[in-house]
Amino acid sequence: MDSDLILWLNLAAIFVFGLSGGLAAVRARLDLFGVVVLAAVVGLAGGITRDVLIGVPPETFRDGRYLAAAGAAGLACFFAGPAIERLGRAVLVFDAIGLSLFCVTGASKALSLDLGPTQAVILGAVTAVGGGILRDVLLREVPIVLRAELYAIPALAGACVVTIAHHAGSDSGLFALLGAGVCLLVRLIGLRYRISVPIARSKPQPEDPDG
Repeated sequence: MDSDLILWLNLAAIFVFGLSGGLAAVRARLDLFGVVVLAAVVGLAGGITRDVLIGVPPETFRDGRYLAAAGAAGLACFFAGPAIERLGRAVLVFDAIGLSLFCVTGASKALSLDLGPTQAVILGAVTAVGGGILRDVLLREVPIVLRAELYAIPALAGACVVTIAHHAGSDSGLFALLGAGVCLLVRLIGLRYRISVPIARSKPQPEDPDG
């Protein structure tokens, strides 16, 4: 796919994911350094994980624009956090947008290196969920992807759109936008209607007679 389109989708994903991390840090009452660090971690972790798994030097450390996008998100949250929060369920919306953008850029990166379709879909999902997982771990919360919510499934769906289009012979950027749209739509529908992945049933634990 067009390298400029993928670059700008990556930068947009880093910024909006950085906003989700920065706003979460503001809610946790972290200082300026903590807000910027958490924004950077959330915005960059997924892409770094993908590149390490593929075996290539992370683009984060080869292009200063990635770090600039993450830092800008952190500063925006620290200095304009209340204004951004007034937009509504800001963290969840920004997280959903970042998820949708990263799933297609992750899959596209894998496909550009001639990896198979299964690997491309998995790496697209890893790119999308990596930052959110690390954000929740650092804030001592159960990661969203491990809860009952639709989180990894939308990322897998978006990555599938790009992968199927590529193997059908089309590398049009429209399919990247379509994949991102599919992921975003599924994620937002899941949030709006509280759609959850089934939870495994466990045997009730017997009460402790000495308790």
